[in-house]
Amino acid sequence: MHVERISHWEQLESLAPAWNQLAQGNPFRSWQWLGSWWRHYGAASGEPTARQELFVLAIQDANGALIALAPWHLQRHVARGNVVEFLGSGEVCSDYLTVLCRPGTEAEASTALADWLVQSRKTANVPRTDGARWDRLEFRGIPVDDVAMNRLVERLAQRGALVDRRSMEHCWRLELPACWEDYLRTLSKSHRKQLRRFQRRLFDTGRAVLHTANTAAEVEYGLELLIDLHQRRRRSLGQRGCFENPRFTAFLRDAARQFFELGQLWLCWLELDSRPIACEYQLLGERTVYAYQSGIEPAVLGEEPGRLATLAVLQAAVKSGHRTYDLLRGDEAYKAHLRARPRACVDIRVLPGEGADWVRHRVWVARENVKYWAKGAWQWAGALRPRGSATSDVSRSQK
Repeated sequence: MHVERISHWEQLESLAPAWNQLAQGNPFRSWQWLGSWWRHYGAASGEPTARQELFVLAIQDANGALIALAPWHLQRHVARGNVVEFLGSGEVCSDYLTVLCRPGTEAEASTALADWLVQSRKTANVPRTDGARWDRLEFRGIPVDDVAMNRLVERLAQRGALVDRRSMEHCWRLELPACWEDYLRTLSKSHRKQLRRFQRRLFDTGRAVLHTANTAAEVEYGLELLIDLHQRRRRSLGQRGCFENPRFTAFLRDAARQFFELGQLWLCWLELDSRPIACEYQLLGERTVYAYQSGIEPAVLGEEPGRLATLAVLQAAVKSGHRTYDLLRGDEAYKAHLRARPRACVDIRVLPGEGADWVRHRVWVARENVKYWAKGAWQWAGALRPRGSATSDVSRSQK
């Protein structure tokens, strides 16, 4: 088994078809998503203390066939050294990232990766500025049952690396039944009654209508609507909104156009009395809808645009034959209310275990523990507030 480090974009592009086969239908692992991320975030980091370069590790079998791929990049920091992360990291907040493996090859691919990572540190006279030298691996939002990632971390630990795992927000997934009435029966009586009232009063009368982008022009319209609604809602809450960053906007537009051509973009907006009040940016996998981004009209919060949009898209997902609706990362209360189930995730940090790494590791663990305790104390204090003293956004979560 041969491991090759890919550091040039042109070489990476040639792997796109094989890459997508390994992604197994998950759009966040696909070439379209992660390749777009590198085009818009990889040319320059925008930070004076860091520089990025590709750090993709391709694993081939004895016949030269690609059997696994680690879609990583490296950031070179003055203080932190060379940090390896997944493509798609940062504000884009890509979920379900992993080492992409042909089914059944996770164990041998992870062993080969671990051996390569350890050996790259032992190469004689490799300066710290060399792209092959890594000082830490930082992987965020990894499902705890991810076979490839668990095996990779285990292999590194067996070879002396220092590993820290920390629980983080869950990913949430809703199993969809074959018909809408079956789904309604899973809800509480009051919630079921409320949704049926919305259906009769707004959807059955034609006041509320869900539109889907079916042409390139409609995709452009939907993207403009999404950006406008998302930003105005975030600003109404005193927040910046992710579209404040031109890179994020350009990235999401780029990805949308590619997924639309593949038939994997579900960009839809809800109109109430012919006025757009909500917009949803969703990606399609194998019978799964991934709810990535949304925006709502802040001027009509009394009409509950987020709840209405949820009702509309869930009905459409059931009708189109999808079997799961993935609400992605974040522990917002509405997800459990919809009967979605959580999937535990962790952040993973790995140091080589050489020289002063033990000291760095202990300092980092102590600092993270303080943050954890402080966060817990803040949440405990918040729980003591009088009922109704805190404000919340009852619309859909917006990443």
